[in-house]
Amino acid sequence: MENERSEAVGRRFPPEPNGYLHIGHAKAISIYFGTAQKYNGTCNLRLDDTNPTKEDVEYVDAIKEDIEWLGYKWDKILYASDYFDAIYDCAVKLIKLGKAYVDDLSADEIRAYRGTLTEPGRESPYRNRSIEENLELFQKMTGGEYETGARVLRAKINMASPNLNMRDPIIYRILHAHHHRTGDKWCVYPMYDFAHPISDTVEGVTHSLCSLEFEDHRPLYDWVLRELGFEKPSRQIEFARMNLNYTLTSKRKCLKLVNDGIVTGWDDPRMGTLCGMRRRGYPAAALRDFCDRIGVAKANSVIDFSLLEFCVREELNKTAPRAMAVLRPIELIIDNYPEDISEEIEVEINPENPEAGKRKVLFSKRLYIEADDFMEEPPKKYFRLSPEREVRLKGAYYVTATSCEKDVDGNITAVHCTYDPQTRGGQSPDGRKVKGTIHWVCQKSAVDAEVRLYDRLFNTENPSDESSGSFIDNLNPNSIEVLKGCKLEAGLADIAPGDKYQFLRLGYFCADKDSAPGKIILNRTVALKDSWAKINK
Repeated sequence: MENERSEAVGRRFPPEPNGYLHIGHAKAISIYFGTAQKYNGTCNLRLDDTNPTKEDVEYVDAIKEDIEWLGYKWDKILYASDYFDAIYDCAVKLIKLGKAYVDDLSADEIRAYRGTLTEPGRESPYRNRSIEENLELFQKMTGGEYETGARVLRAKINMASPNLNMRDPIIYRILHAHHHRTGDKWCVYPMYDFAHPISDTVEGVTHSLCSLEFEDHRPLYDWVLRELGFEKPSRQIEFARMNLNYTLTSKRKCLKLVNDGIVTGWDDPRMGTLCGMRRRGYPAAALRDFCDRIGVAKANSVIDFSLLEFCVREELNKTAPRAMAVLRPIELIIDNYPEDISEEIEVEINPENPEAGKRKVLFSKRLYIEADDFMEEPPKKYFRLSPEREVRLKGAYYVTATSCEKDVDGNITAVHCTYDPQTRGGQSPDGRKVKGTIHWVCQKSAVDAEVRLYDRLFNTENPSDESSGSFIDNLNPNSIEVLKGCKLEAGLADIAPGDKYQFLRLGYFCADKDSAPGKIILNRTVALKDSWAKINK
């Protein structure tokens, strides 16, 4: 990109408003807006609304929200429909130049006439209509005299071209559908490959960036602008799209997941959509960092999901305040601690940011701890609570387990222990060491919550690969676990949707959009384990 011409750089991000943006779009957005910033240029948001049967204002609003959430700002909001009149005039101009014709062949017939990669196509019997007849037929198409799909307008290029996109591609089709912006003004709509280069050039886009699947479309992009005689045509440049393993980005397949109730919606935290990742608690800064690390390439590749998780952890480690939560609670009863006394313990808000200071949490005789933080018969290298073993309660005291209580099924419901009053703050005056530190929540001030633990939605790295069955067959049946009756420290009673915390020893969590005081719902964003670093050792 260093050798680009020196005039002001014009970019546009041109999504079709027929679905929600996904992680792959984040890469494209970072390239479009990032290069415009680098070269002191502009970047417009241009909604490609050329197919009214699949588009909706809901998607338009969602696209705007996602771009702003990522931290980017467009210069102008535009629509392909802004250029419908200009695009239509260009179609008429091509007809008058003898470079376009109205075809009566059906869609199946056009497909059959097109040929294959090894065989040239055949010319349509309607290819050599006169300019006058084509103008008349196109005017009737525009006037609504024909049914949807009855006729199309095709560019007259070369049916023997080795590039199938150059074999007289369709540039206009009849479509009787209400448009979300133009209403019922039009019943003919331009195809993407025709509307795109014209919109780019009229808009002043200097470099039309797109993913590699459009590389074979570039000759058509250039042909349209050349035949129409634009003095300063836009230039198309391709880059590799981002493919993330264990992630589905196909809008059609994602829509099936939504419509079939397999996920709760487009913003389900297991989805690869930007709104789903936002709801799960992924910081926008982490996604920008992720895209920067990947960079711009000319060859397609698959990115490991653990790199994204690494970026999320790294960002949240710096920014997320710490808190204590117990997800699978059992009682911890300190037998030698006074029943009628409680005290405040100071613990750091974020050790990565000492300036954040400390917070106070209540401590008393009866606490909650994680069920798996006590074992009667522990294996080797188990450094949590067990009979006669001493551990540190985070920020508080050393305690030693003495006994436990069980229910009728033999499940441990409570652990009894004693504490050393001389170890307040988690330090021993005689210098003795303990190998284990566990978190806890005071029963007197505990806040109830529902916690949702998310895993990957699919079991296979490439869920779109249907060689071994439908992508539905690749779903992970354990992609979500809902825990009721979790206990949080008192300071989280007023947690608001979108608030993010690191729960000590458990991971990073975010308050769900449906969370409210008295009904706290938390989504696990990512576990603490740094699998990316482990893989790359």
